[in-house]
Amino acid sequence: MADPRIAIVHERFTEIAGSEHVVEQFSQTWPQAAVHVPIAREQGIPPGLSSSPVTTWVDTPYRWTGRGPYAPLTPLFPRAFRGMELGDVDAVVISHHAFATQAAFATDAPVIAYVHSPARWAWDTAFRAQEAGGPAGAVVLSGLSRMARRGELAAVDRIDQIVANSTAVAGRIQRWWGRESVVVHPPVDTNGFTPDHVTEREDFFLVAGRLVPYKRPDLAIRAAREAGVRLVVVGDGRSMETCRELASDDTVFLGRVPHDQLVDLYRRTRALIMPGVEDFGIVPVEAMATGAPVIALGEGGALDTVVPGTTGMLVPSGDDDTVVAGLAAAMKTFDPREYDPRRIREWAERFSRKNFGAEMVRVVEGVLERGRRVE
Repeated sequence: MADPRIAIVHERFTEIAGSEHVVEQFSQTWPQAAVHVPIAREQGIPPGLSSSPVTTWVDTPYRWTGRGPYAPLTPLFPRAFRGMELGDVDAVVISHHAFATQAAFATDAPVIAYVHSPARWAWDTAFRAQEAGGPAGAVVLSGLSRMARRGELAAVDRIDQIVANSTAVAGRIQRWWGRESVVVHPPVDTNGFTPDHVTEREDFFLVAGRLVPYKRPDLAIRAAREAGVRLVVVGDGRSMETCRELASDDTVFLGRVPHDQLVDLYRRTRALIMPGVEDFGIVPVEAMATGAPVIALGEGGALDTVVPGTTGMLVPSGDDDTVVAGLAAAMKTFDPREYDPRRIREWAERFSRKNFGAEMVRVVEGVLERGRRVE
């Protein structure tokens, strides 16, 4: 079908992270498509959208709160998704990681769900405990978890094609939803993150991204202290205070940095450290696009992106002390000269925005050719 009429649905526009960049690419792939979200605030809207997002009635109370914390409104999201007016379209493309698949009830058109992950905090008790932040948070998150699990399972049979962003997420979808999926890796800005073969690597390791519990920056900081190596930490978040308390004098916190500075750090670091279990992990592929090797925990999305001996190395999983010991051992002996930055860059180009758009077009065209899964 030439130029299908598409509606795009996303969880929310409250901050820009990996899933927002995915939706940005959806919008550029189908520029005539409206992007629907329950709520939005200006700083959470990716700049590359082809048009302003369409919000729901939940955005009114969100505006009353000054567009600050959205968590108190989260229980309203399922109803907001189900009531979306998506229009007369040929297909609906949903970006999901919590409640967005409820939009499948708002349309009779075929539905393609791009799943960053089934809600990990809803299905994984250990992950939920880590994210709760205390007894009160645990009670609230437990209630939301029941709602999210029921919602995901209710909607799954209305989805014509499920797309997972990594092999690890495809496994969760099979385990928790009982459905098969195809894997299309998220888009990485390989044009914005490029190598400079003149710049020499320096004697420091790098952690980059949001400092939040599930990304486990604390493990990298503990490992750097144990290994006695220099570490530069880029990013901000609610784990900042904990990270500072764990750090040695050889760890430097830069906070958020401009794009050009981040590219420069990627080009100069001995290796990027990815200590947490990521659904996919865009940051390590950004680093690889500059030619930087990556030391990552051997779980989750890293299994799709880090090729041992070619683009970096994987550290065995285990309890926190085991992971810290593994990262520390890797840092002590790591030699970036053993890795060819050109081969690393070549591998990273597989995850380009162009390839992502082409893969998603093929997925949607395949669904439209087959017709609806659900009658």
